[in-house]
Amino acid sequence: MLGLFKAVMPKEDSFFDLFSAHARTLIDGAEALRDMTEGGDAVEAASARVYRHEEEADDITRQVMLAVRRSFITPFDRSDIQDLTTSLDDAIDQMRKTAKVVSLFEVKSFEPQMKEMAGVIVEAAKLTEQAVALLPKMRQNAHKLGEISVRIREIEEQSDHMYDQGRKDLFLASRANGPGGDPMAFIVGIDIYSHLEKVMDRFEDVANRISGIVVEQV
Repeated sequence: MLGLFKAVMPKEDSFFDLFSAHARTLIDGAEALRDMTEGGDAVEAASARVYRHEEEADDITRQVMLAVRRSFITPFDRSDIQDLTTSLDDAIDQMRKTAKVVSLFEVKSFEPQMKEMAGVIVEAAKLTEQAVALLPKMRQNAHKLGEISVRIREIEEQSDHMYDQGRKDLFLASRANGPGGDPMAFIVGIDIYSHLEKVMDRFEDVANRISGIVVEQV
């Protein structure tokens, strides 16, 4: 009877498949976000892609949460599964919020540091996918997972510098324009920088969550 019960429950490996699918939406969303910062006519279509991939991620999140409730066996602690899934989802949710600001204020051109931040977000997404792929054998891959987490934190620090320099450049440009400058351009620019930085912060959260799981399991 127990064997039959376990047979109808989600398999342990299904969680890793869902994590991988979730991580893939982060890459797709990050690439769409990067394309959006190219500006011009590409903004609207790229923004729509961000929204679409965020919806895909939400669907995967629901599948994970349902599987946690239904599963007899999980690969690691249920709360860790939920927290990791939430962290992954938070990253693409923040991408959606960034795209929403861009659409709301009809932004069609982006500062150089915004484009650079979007580029490192793509790199962080790809590293996250690599890390998730190593989780099924995390004991054997503990060292590599540690290296990836360190690299994501390094990228986050780079993003911090871009964020600071970008805000400073906006301020200097606004001051140079004097009383006749465009205060809204400054306000909107600061808002976009803030959202891009939050995206990168969410990837650092994912890295920290994975590191915590590895420490507990190895």
